[in-house]
Amino acid sequence: MATHKLLLLPGDGIGPEVMAEVRRVLAVIERKGLIAFEIDEDLVGGSAYDVHGKAISDEAVAKAHAADAVLLGAVGGPKWDGVAYEHRPEAGLLRLRKDLELFANLRPAICYPALADASALKRELVDGLDLMIVRELTGGVYFGEPKEITDLPNGQKRAVDTQVYETYEIERIAEVAFELARVRGNRVTSAEKRNVMKSGLLWNQVVTATHAQGYEDVKLDHMLADALGMQLVRAPKQFDVIVTDNLFGDILSDVASMLTGSLGMLPSASLGAEDPVTGKRKALYEPVHGSAPDIAGKGVANPLAMIASLAMALKYSLGKPDLADTLDRAIAAVLANGYRTGDIYVEGAKRVGTAEMGEAVAAAFDKLLAA
Repeated sequence: MATHKLLLLPGDGIGPEVMAEVRRVLAVIERKGLIAFEIDEDLVGGSAYDVHGKAISDEAVAKAHAADAVLLGAVGGPKWDGVAYEHRPEAGLLRLRKDLELFANLRPAICYPALADASALKRELVDGLDLMIVRELTGGVYFGEPKEITDLPNGQKRAVDTQVYETYEIERIAEVAFELARVRGNRVTSAEKRNVMKSGLLWNQVVTATHAQGYEDVKLDHMLADALGMQLVRAPKQFDVIVTDNLFGDILSDVASMLTGSLGMLPSASLGAEDPVTGKRKALYEPVHGSAPDIAGKGVANPLAMIASLAMALKYSLGKPDLADTLDRAIAAVLANGYRTGDIYVEGAKRVGTAEMGEAVAAAFDKLLAA
């Protein structure tokens, strides 16, 4: 049996708590003899800054390069608000994305039947929801230069962030979206602001050209990003795959999170290009939620997005899609049995903490594997 290298980066806030529940699920997989793991752990974010004076060490980045998959909890918190911009906790995550060339961020928004009433929208709008947001992750305004605050002669200040995209960056993220659509509902909606942004105009042109060069079997629609945000809360089930840039992808995926009941329910995968020899991709998996410092250490955080991120790793990095589906079914079964952390709690449900939810998923997963 091949041994898969995993790097766990729990990070800050609730990160270590939800990562502990991933370890619980990994133990089930190992005990069943389904996968052999070589698991390493390191620091990222504020916890790394406290030890190394920067948000991630060169050693940790090297481990990430060598891993088959990296799982990250969360970074940030008020403790590090005064840290220099280049050393802020989020810089560790940005460095991983850039150094590993993780250009494609996959953010599924799935509403489990048991959680339809926990959504901010009416049940009929979200029951059965299953959409995928494909966010370009290494370009755009988050990485464009210049990025600066300068003093002006009149005593004012000027802040500049630069939105930059080149053709190849748009082509490769569009290809990921089209390929995903082919194994889903075969529909892609591309979102930008071509009416007011030159980068949006280029985005629209390149996505259209990429579609014409080999993906005409996939239905393609274009929508302005602000209009798409409105449509996400009006009729979200009209979408299958949404492809968009770094900034709009960040915003729209957070909107989508509330369709599912909680930000604590959304996993994500960040993928690099496929190696032409091995066929493998560099990959990082993380929940969409943040470090939630207000509840850190209380044992009440929702671990389901972190566990679902492991399911995505099983599917996209470890070549175990059936095992990933089984883990997703275990999560659904636990929710159907009424288990709820505070963020998704409804009257009459069984309110549980982080560890109890993780234990329940691991037990359901074990049971499904034995069936």
